[in-house]
Amino acid sequence: MSSMAPTTVTAVPMRAAKPWYKILYIQVLFAIVLGVIIGWQWPELAKNDWIKALGDGFIKLIKMVIAPIIFCTVVSGISHIQDARKVGRVGVKALVYFEIVSTFALAIGLTMGNLFQIGHGLAARPDAAAVANYVKQAEAHKSVDFVLNIIPDSVVGALARGDILQVLLFAILFGFSLMAMGSRADRLRELIDDTAHAVFGVIGIVMKAAPFGAFGAMAFTIGKYGPAALGNLIGLIALFYATAALFVVVVLGLIARFVGFSIFKYIAYIKDELLIVLGTSSSESALPQLMEKLERLGCSKPVVGLVVPTGYSFNLDGTNIYMTLATLFISQALGVDLSFGQQLTILVVAMLTSKGASGVTGAGFITLAATLSVVNPALVPGMAIVFSIDKFMSEVRALTNITGNGIATVFVSWWEGELDKATLHARLNQQIDPSDVQTAITTG
Repeated sequence: MSSMAPTTVTAVPMRAAKPWYKILYIQVLFAIVLGVIIGWQWPELAKNDWIKALGDGFIKLIKMVIAPIIFCTVVSGISHIQDARKVGRVGVKALVYFEIVSTFALAIGLTMGNLFQIGHGLAARPDAAAVANYVKQAEAHKSVDFVLNIIPDSVVGALARGDILQVLLFAILFGFSLMAMGSRADRLRELIDDTAHAVFGVIGIVMKAAPFGAFGAMAFTIGKYGPAALGNLIGLIALFYATAALFVVVVLGLIARFVGFSIFKYIAYIKDELLIVLGTSSSESALPQLMEKLERLGCSKPVVGLVVPTGYSFNLDGTNIYMTLATLFISQALGVDLSFGQQLTILVVAMLTSKGASGVTGAGFITLAATLSVVNPALVPGMAIVFSIDKFMSEVRALTNITGNGIATVFVSWWEGELDKATLHARLNQQIDPSDVQTAITTG
């Protein structure tokens, strides 16, 4: 069994707490409440073009960075698989696990979205331009032109147009090319990783405008569709929470039981990390602490070092559930019927677009935009409907993601024969003093 020596991590000073009115979460909440009031009491004012433009403008800012984010994250995720090859079987087992469990997450989202069609009562309609675009795309689906359209005339043109399928194709090919180059591509990989961080920095800047976008989207939605729209939006939040809980308890619970422990005891064990994620809406914020706790839970250090970081790009169960549910909700709200083939397309496209959408706040909304663009362009205007409540779902996305990655690490450790079950049960069955782990992180 691999060495279980704890990793020394330098203590990071705590930042001073922001004033409550400067916290983005509070600002967005205030904007949503104000939007509901304006839309409810003054619907004519809420339907003005300038208020609608606030929500639409924010959506355009998000769409602006979709193509570069998808390219950088997919290329980075694939090209770094060479790190997994250094530990042979562990990397392969982890990737097989990720794809199987991610497929279950997507399928559960689609099933729940079809069983509880809560978007129908919204009675929204796509605009004429979106319908015309959809008709054009539908014609392409009737022939081999659709297959040919996936192949870009030029990579630059695909990036400029934001054609996600074409960008995905090139990103996949480019990622495998870098992986085959090995160490010779290290500098290029670092450049792409740095570019991805820079683009996520752009997203951070864009997210500062989130309160204005949330206000405009919510005010226009309530003003146009009436207060009844609130019921649909709350219904989507409740359905997403219930579906995520179902996935954790049933799917991850069965996996945990198969290995020999309780999912509820595991959740209690990582409760501190879950609270950090809840406060930041980002599963990355608890990554160092999670890795340390998994090692102390009995997982071998090499498995933890490989599976957890890889899982942040390839095992995003909460994001997958969100994308399928939100896509179906938008299609029902806009009255756009999705065929069985298009719903299967959601599975395939979401499986690709979710890769690399790590626990960064707002990443789930970006992957939703990418999925909608490919599945059916007529659905893209509906992003404004769900954006106003996206913040309420981002926490559950992140919580589900971090829980899923922890279970994946334990499972792969067990599969590899490097899980100390005695330590696992000892840790899960006792009351862990938070200072125990914090002291170990600080002092090693």
